Amino acid sequence: MLVGTEDDAGVYKISDDTAIVQTVDFFTPIVDDPYDFGAIAAANALSDVYAMGARPLTALNLVAFPKDGPMDVLAKIMRGGADKAIEAGVSIIGGHSIDDREPKYGMAVTGIVHPDRIILKAGARPGDALVLTKPLGTGIISTAIKAGRAPDDMIAAAVRNMKTLNKAASEAMVEAGVKSATDITGFGLLGHLHEMLHAGGISARLALSDIPFINGVRELAGSSVPGGTRANLRYVEDKVGWGKGISEDEKLMLADAQTSGGLLIAIAPEKLHMLLSGLASRGVETRAVIGRVVEGDGGKIFVER
Repeated sequence: MLVGTEDDAGVYKISDDTAIVQTVDFFTPIVDDPYDFGAIAAANALSDVYAMGARPLTALNLVAFPKDGPMDVLAKIMRGGADKAIEAGVSIIGGHSIDDREPKYGMAVTGIVHPDRIILKAGARPGDALVLTKPLGTGIISTAIKAGRAPDDMIAAAVRNMKTLNKAASEAMVEAGVKSATDITGFGLLGHLHEMLHAGGISARLALSDIPFINGVRELAGSSVPGGTRANLRYVEDKVGWGKGISEDEKLMLADAQTSGGLLIAIAPEKLHMLLSGLASRGVETRAVIGRVVEGDGGKIFVER
């Protein structure tokens, strides 16, 4: 074993030039449309492989669905996952299903990477720029959807972002020689960044004004915050130095629990242009430089306006 549970996926070396990368993820519906749910769940499961700089090859479906439930709904969920797998170049080779009153869907994914080219959380160095490849806010929006508070255009933007594979972003960072990255999911931006920093005994400074959010999230942050987001903020509160005037809503936005979020990439300043150019040429719309890695304080995050 080369990489264990402390990183985004497990990595096991099988030869001098090949290691397998394995991960699994599944969850309950976060949007109303079953096809979109299936596609989002698949993109989310694939994301950990992309975060390691690896190429996914195969997947196993994981399905929970009531045995007397509407089979057309299940078919749409599975088709959403299958179409996303096809887009990723991944073969679904089997899976497992159980009878459950609450639907759940996801995938166990296997990929490959060269053992010397694995991208880890712990590879960031002081001076590195921090680049984010998707806007934040899907946790807050998903909660607003359940409460009937999210407008249609906001839902469409969130669904489009969650369905977008991190494939292109991963290819760009591999090409640029990135050594450290992670994907932003349930622990939110601050939680996942802390993991990267703590692993390397370093810190970071973020500029709130440079961090992208889905339009309208700020207006929902006071009324539609998921429990996971509040738990994230409680966890990172003593690990963050807040700049003057940053509101509670803004803190929650930075801690928001994401589904199928983007990649957070640490890259040396001299390679930043190559990364940004590679992201742009591959059609990655969000390529925000949100801060930089600094010395000391093992995992401390300083957020400035």
